Amino acid sequence: MPDVAVVGSGPNGLAAAVTMARAGLKVHVFEEAATPGGGLRTSELMQPGHLHDICSAVQPMALASPFFQAFELARRIHLITPELSFASPLDGGRAALAYRSLDRTAEGLGRDGPAYHRLMAPLVRRAAGVADFTLNQLLRIPHDPVAAVLFGLRTLEQGSPAWNTRFRDDLAPALLTGVAAHSVGALPSLAPAGAGLMLGTLAHAQGWPIPAGGSASIASAMVRDIEAHGGSVETGRRIDSLAELPAVRATLLDIAPPALLRLSGDRLPAGYLRSLASYRFGNAACKVDFILAGPVPWQAAELADAGTVHVGGTRAEMAEAENQVAAGKHPDRPYVLVSQPSRFDDSRAPKGRHILWTYCHVPAGSTKDMAEAVTAQLERFAPGFRDLVVQVQVTTAAGLAVYNQNYVGGDFAAGLMDLRGLIQRPVVSPVPWRTPLPGVYLCSSSTPPGPGVTGMPGFHAAKYALKDIFGLPLPRLGL
Repeated sequence: MPDVAVVGSGPNGLAAAVTMARAGLKVHVFEEAATPGGGLRTSELMQPGHLHDICSAVQPMALASPFFQAFELARRIHLITPELSFASPLDGGRAALAYRSLDRTAEGLGRDGPAYHRLMAPLVRRAAGVADFTLNQLLRIPHDPVAAVLFGLRTLEQGSPAWNTRFRDDLAPALLTGVAAHSVGALPSLAPAGAGLMLGTLAHAQGWPIPAGGSASIASAMVRDIEAHGGSVETGRRIDSLAELPAVRATLLDIAPPALLRLSGDRLPAGYLRSLASYRFGNAACKVDFILAGPVPWQAAELADAGTVHVGGTRAEMAEAENQVAAGKHPDRPYVLVSQPSRFDDSRAPKGRHILWTYCHVPAGSTKDMAEAVTAQLERFAPGFRDLVVQVQVTTAAGLAVYNQNYVGGDFAAGLMDLRGLIQRPVVSPVPWRTPLPGVYLCSSSTPPGPGVTGMPGFHAAKYALKDIFGLPLPRLGL
């Protein structure tokens, strides 16, 4: 009989299981799908030998997450970190380029280079403090208050109509908007600005790594560690009620609030039920995967070296596309997030072939196929792209919701990321991972610090379960 049951094997469920198993407890993970991983799956979607990441591909937070640092992920798998972290192409063959070197980045931004450097340098110097502030619960005293203040002031600037006041040209604003738009929401606004500044800080402080062999390598490393410490992971097992679980002392749920309502039945108190019922989900993504007969023929040749490319044009164009989505519309010229991992990892496709991972934002629940709009945006900045397309597979927002129950309406962030959504996740509490049910903890991205492959929601939930139920300290997680 296990001591701990974990429902869901996304990065947060696996992080919770790793932590509990390392503490000497017997852990059993239940996963509905045929393979573990959640947002960390890699598959031959279309043709043999072509490995596509199903959800996340590039892992900006894998080196910054306190959980993955303690887990020593970089010693367990091969992480490929391009020198050019991300970029934004503009018409006419120009591009804004964010290198790991902040100085080199600023040099390429023309007369706005010094302004960009002044914006980012204080954050990069205090990158550990920025990571601590953004990758933990918001309602807490940060370890580095100066970093939190610097970050907050810059978020207020870039999340307001004043976001252009320090810039005179279009390169630096496009660079910042491309990374801010990772967070689905109207622009300018605070949550995307904060997400963009955090991701930009990590890009310059450590780079954005790509896992060799695909993101599934992260999940595999975590499963191996769970099993090495006496735990087990059962796939193909759907849980429809907490009553189906064995009589464990602690249950950790890597699920979204609607699934918690379904699993708990009528056991939750009225106040907590109201909080869950008021929990909001955001807009969504349409994912478009390509097999190509060659590398993307970017008009700006430097983009071939970028681990991630934010395709959408100028700051104004990207903001217009995101604001259309916020208004419930499908943009004709969407913001497209692009990665070509086979450019850096030749294990991902046969010789002469490449895979391309892309998605654009769409309204929640959308069933629209955005492949043509995505292709047109790529052709705009990479003339001849269409001629290289061998095969395409589209996963609509509705399809994402079917793939993963946590992605309600296709919202891969598992909850709306605005100021309220950062604080009420899913309840306003100093320990939002605890539920009112004795021994039951929520550990999905619907809890702090929210989305991203960090493992931190699972780590936090496990930390409190160890303390509350077992009276145990946090274990050592490294090799």
